[in-house]
Amino acid sequence: RPTAGVFYTYYERDGIQDRANRPLVISFNGGPGTPSVWMELGYTGPRMLNADDEGYPTEPYGFKENQNSILDVADIVYVDPVNTGYSRTVTPETPKTGFFGVNQDIKYLAEWINTFVTRENRWASPKFLIGESYGTTRVSGLALELQDAQWMYLNGVVLVSPTDLGISRSGPVSDALRLPYFAATAWYHKKLPADLQGKELTTVLPEIEDFTINEYIPALSRGGYLSDDQNKAIAAKVARYSGLSEKVVSDNNLVISYNLFWKELLRDQGYTIGRLDSRYRGIDKQTAGDGPDYNPELTTWLQEFTPAINIYLRNELNYKTDLKYNMFGNVFPWDNKNDHTGENLRQAIAENPYLHLLIQSGYYDGACDYFNAKYSL
Repeated sequence: RPTAGVFYTYYERDGIQDRANRPLVISFNGGPGTPSVWMELGYTGPRMLNADDEGYPTEPYGFKENQNSILDVADIVYVDPVNTGYSRTVTPETPKTGFFGVNQDIKYLAEWINTFVTRENRWASPKFLIGESYGTTRVSGLALELQDAQWMYLNGVVLVSPTDLGISRSGPVSDALRLPYFAATAWYHKKLPADLQGKELTTVLPEIEDFTINEYIPALSRGGYLSDDQNKAIAAKVARYSGLSEKVVSDNNLVISYNLFWKELLRDQGYTIGRLDSRYRGIDKQTAGDGPDYNPELTTWLQEFTPAINIYLRNELNYKTDLKYNMFGNVFPWDNKNDHTGENLRQAIAENPYLHLLIQSGYYDGACDYFNAKYSL
């Protein structure tokens, strides 16, 4: 008996005689409670969201052709996990223990992928998984689950803005690894010193990455054993690279939280900055405080993506339903126990010589920042 329905959108390029050599890309988003809309209308699909050059919505809401879609080289299936998009448990009373957790999610989606590949006769095709944010946790775990439980061997996994993938990180390492992201954001908002601001971002970041690994982490590890002069020297460098004042860095014992950074960087201009994309600016009720009132990038994206996906699915793809399309679905409480997805991906790669890995990160992403991904790699 079905316990839930999984909604998906499947694209095949016309005119292909031999699909055995045609790659299949299976795409997931993150959350963990979000559907595949962000990838489908924001990245790889045949249609692209209408937005202005700064990423803000244009009215009337809608979409346009995506000149950079990967449909020219691969067929794509976008999957909405249970309670996201149009996917639902059969009844609200259906036990949710089989869906809402790291390993539960991986297990039922692996079964779903096997069924889909079988029904669509794609076993011969090269197969790739692509996931974004929490979707990177999902596809990292799926890589091994598909091998071990479904006997399906992948050709590649793409991680877009990877999470920690179950890799435990805390203390001085966790505190220090944020700095290169802070520097990239400060560079974008023109808050770095003139000698750094005048350079290309990709020229500036290696210097800051080197400082983070070779000076900042060791300094934070020493804690109270730093001399006053050493403490001041580190504070000065962190301030120089983060765009914050030396006083703010010193007052916070050399450690700047994400929330404080998003609130502090443009405080003198009356703005906060975004979490998922720190190029966006927000306006709080008051300039005081140690964190933003809201995420300006997320409210912008919801404003533009929500009407676009509803228009697209209903009008262009002609899928009619009275269900609400869940941009964020209730998948909580989410079971995070026994998250070994990074190790699972390592094991899958070790076992499968044909499995390739591609990692993509945005310099201005503060939720899954690029240097943490680089450090994990």
